[in-house]
Amino acid sequence: MNNVKRIVTTVITAAVALVTMSAFAACGTSTDYSQDFADLKSQINELGDKIDDLEGKISSSDSGSSGTSEATASDVTINYSGLSGELNVYMPSPKGIQTQFKEEFEALTGVTVNIVSGTTGEILTMLEAEGDNHWADVVILASWSDGLSLKADNLLMSYQSPYAEYMHDGCVDDSYMLYGTSASAVGVIYNTKYYTASQLESLDWDDYADSQFKGEIAIPDPQKSGACKDFVAGFVTAIDTDYSIIDSWAANGLVNGGGNSNALAAVESGSTPILLAGVDYNAYSAIADGESIAIYYPESGTVINPRPAMIMKTAPNAENAKRFIDYLMSDSAQQIVADAYLIPGRADVECNSARLGFDEINQYTVNWNAMMSVSDTAAAYVVEKTAGNN
Repeated sequence: MNNVKRIVTTVITAAVALVTMSAFAACGTSTDYSQDFADLKSQINELGDKIDDLEGKISSSDSGSSGTSEATASDVTINYSGLSGELNVYMPSPKGIQTQFKEEFEALTGVTVNIVSGTTGEILTMLEAEGDNHWADVVILASWSDGLSLKADNLLMSYQSPYAEYMHDGCVDDSYMLYGTSASAVGVIYNTKYYTASQLESLDWDDYADSQFKGEIAIPDPQKSGACKDFVAGFVTAIDTDYSIIDSWAANGLVNGGGNSNALAAVESGSTPILLAGVDYNAYSAIADGESIAIYYPESGTVINPRPAMIMKTAPNAENAKRFIDYLMSDSAQQIVADAYLIPGRADVECNSARLGFDEINQYTVNWNAMMSVSDTAAAYVVEKTAGNN
């Protein structure tokens, strides 16, 4: 850019000189400036060509065609050498990815990975029972609001991964304590032997209070399902602020379906053919396995909940934990996430083609701090309201 400025300055100076000479000539001076005119015109033309050339190079650089390109997440290099010992991880389903994460990280590092599996509710209960003697190095939950609660309780360690800048908006907190390395959404899952898409998929959440669905609707237990818990918290802070829609579902026989797996099994069997706020990756996986079910997201919106991976402040194996957080955002781990029908946390990794992606699902405008403050209360409310329907 400095070269351009210098050349333009020279051109302007030469042009001024040329105009000055022209003025003298017009005044009838006897001095012959013809050769000077010719020389200056030649210089100006030559400098003009240089400006055109520099402009072309600048444009080429701006468009990324100059041979250089911006760094991408795939360019990140993580050093896994020098690690040893163990890594203790608490994480929810799906169990298939637990096994793959364990095997790949052990092969990369030589570290022994111990995984304790459970629902988000079960993991939180374990952490509470441990008091100040936490065994886990890394905790993964299916609820972002519950992750924020752990942060508020000063239980988490900050670690800025080199992958942080490549994540979807909202999938890394501002303190680098929560990494949404995967995400899920909830929708309406239904048995296609009982209902067709034309019957249901134009319906919104509040339509399931209609008497035609009495006794045929369920919801996962939000005290067990982290995804459902985040949905309920988002629903009552963004849409159903007086809980009237949830009340109308309960009056229409809404059943507490238990954990995500049990709730989905009831849809598959037809015992409860419609599941409200059913977690989507389980549905897509079941559809791929040939189950007669379908899923859609009501037009008014839903909640996409990042599934936070976090390092405990008391982590016995902190360095191993940091590398595991890095690993969860690697190309390989993110592909495992996509293959499990979850939404990858990295913005540059595509979802499985069988499902909708992060930007293809209508989402509520949510306030996660507000959701965190009401999530336990809202979850307990749903459990209480459905208690008489089971």
